Amino acid sequence: MSGSQRLLRIAAGVEITTLIVMLANLATVHWSAVSSLLGPTHGAAYLLVVVATAQQPAAPTSTRLLSLLPGVGGLLVLRALAAHRRPTPDAPAQS
Repeated sequence: MSGSQRLLRIAAGVEITTLIVMLANLATVHWSAVSSLLGPTHGAAYLLVVVATAQQPAAPTSTRLLSLLPGVGGLLVLRALAAHRRPTPDAPAQS
C-alpha cells in the first residue's frame, strides 16, 4: 500500500467518524466544544480525501468525482478503487 493509499484510508475513516460524532452531538447534547473541535477536523479530512484521491494514478474521473461528496466520499472512493483493482472474471489469466 502506497503512502497516498494509506492517507486516503485514514482520512476516509476520520471523515466518516467525525461526521457521525458531530451528528450525534447535534441530535443530543449539542456541546459547542465538540462542534468547534470536530468541524475543522472533518473539513481537513474531507480535503485530504480529495487530494489523496487525485494522487491515485488508477482512479478514473468518476472515482475522483466521488471524492467530492462530503461525509461518505472517502468510503465510496475506497470501494471504487478496490473494485477497479479487482480483476474481472472473464479476463484472461496472466502468466
